[in-house]
Amino acid sequence: MTARTLAPRLVLGLALGLALGVAACAQTPAGNDAARTDMPAPPATASSPDYADSANWLCLPGRANDACTQDQTTTIVAADGSLTPEPFRAAADAPIDCFYVYPTVSTDTTPNSDMSIDAAERFVVQQQFARFASVCRTFAPMYRQVTVAALRAMLLGRPFTADRAMAYGDVKAAWDHYIQHHNSGRGVILIGHSQGAGVITELVANEIEGKPVANRLIAAYVIGANLPVPRGALVGGAFKSTPLCASKMQTGCAVSYVSFRTTAPPPASSRFGTTQMNSGLTVSGDMAAACVNPAALLRPQSGPVGLSTYLAAGGRASSIDSGPQPAWAKGKTVTTPFVSVPGLLSAQCVSTPTHTYLSITTNADAADPRIDAIPGDILVFGRPLADWGLHLIDVNLAMGDLVELARHQSEAYRARR
Repeated sequence: MTARTLAPRLVLGLALGLALGVAACAQTPAGNDAARTDMPAPPATASSPDYADSANWLCLPGRANDACTQDQTTTIVAADGSLTPEPFRAAADAPIDCFYVYPTVSTDTTPNSDMSIDAAERFVVQQQFARFASVCRTFAPMYRQVTVAALRAMLLGRPFTADRAMAYGDVKAAWDHYIQHHNSGRGVILIGHSQGAGVITELVANEIEGKPVANRLIAAYVIGANLPVPRGALVGGAFKSTPLCASKMQTGCAVSYVSFRTTAPPPASSRFGTTQMNSGLTVSGDMAAACVNPAALLRPQSGPVGLSTYLAAGGRASSIDSGPQPAWAKGKTVTTPFVSVPGLLSAQCVSTPTHTYLSITTNADAADPRIDAIPGDILVFGRPLADWGLHLIDVNLAMGDLVELARHQSEAYRARR
């Protein structure tokens, strides 16, 4: 089987993919020139939602009909094509918390989204966050994010009127409410992807570093966005005192990466994995985009490290994406929401003079019945858009490793406390 067996996605799905990518550039701290657009963000003009109202949360502990209680059952597809079900169980009494900010997914037609929970927000939580419930209590606020419609307008050169400050202000308000009413001194892992990763970066830089609450930060997982650090260093740049994670037992640190296929590295025009932009905006000093391979933290070795991947079995990268389900193994049908393909994918951080990224290798074998090319590219008329790499599945690619890393970091944090 080859990539040709995976049908092109709908144009609407492609626009969403582009928006996700642009969001990683548009929703980062003002001091991070490498990840800004050259469009100024208008000031916030509306007060933040009331996060004492549970309706403004996608995930809150103890709710039965919660976005984080969606089915996580997985089918493990072995190299010989055999299928094994893997059940999922949330932790009954998780000792730590996880706080998640979702990427650009809103299909609202306004520049900023409303606070209504739609299928798009629920779907991305199922893909990127609900699995962390095996390790932590899960918190995920709704926020008035920059929508797909607004970012599509920006891509087409139309007026861009979304209020990025309002989106950040909402998450800050949700964080403040969480700290005051839910945290009770517990350790917490912050998790974000794309636009959400930019918000998490700003939250750590503005509201956590240098403050007493920093003692509760177990880790920040800043995925699918450029996190500048001085080249060759572990600390500095976007974060002043929060280093990149260098071991699975380290706490108070950050994990960050953007992903590209080994066979399709980022071209010079790609905004992912770089701290320079074609707009002419620069950062001071010799900066590089951070790349921390969570699999390598768990299983240190030279060269590529096998990934623990959890992909959507239907091949969907978003709630509005469509197309036939991939044939994960010839002659077999997967009926669970997720699929795992042990040994098929491996990754290592790669640096070039212009880009730093997580290079994803597919260890395909044409002689076995398992799929040889996973879905995940943004496709335009059936062709991958090279600039964006595997942005749509950044989190899925290392989901098992991120959850396992969270488990180790939780143990280390609690042991030191």
